[in-house]
Amino acid sequence: MSEVRIPLSAPIKAHGEEITELVLRKPVPAEARAIGVFPYSLGEGNVPTINIPAACQYISKCGGIPPTSVDQLDIADLNTACWAVAGFFLSPGSPTSDN
Repeated sequence: MSEVRIPLSAPIKAHGEEITELVLRKPVPAEARAIGVFPYSLGEGNVPTINIPAACQYISKCGGIPPTSVDQLDIADLNTACWAVAGFFLSPGSPTSDN
């Protein structure tokens, strides 16, 4: 999974344009290092919990929108986007070869 498309329940403005769909690409390790924290933490029973401030940084970076645009998201869309970002970290990528 290299990207996730999220249809927005309410449009937002980004870079002077109206956005009705948020496209999130998979973050790269350098971005995770720069942000400094995963968009989730593991609680009791290894159940993931969203780290909202970190997830919002990933949404901005991986969605190519400014933080002010993230702030415009409907709360349900924000929830969907946060879990989509966490999903990039919680789902394994394609298997590697045993070379």
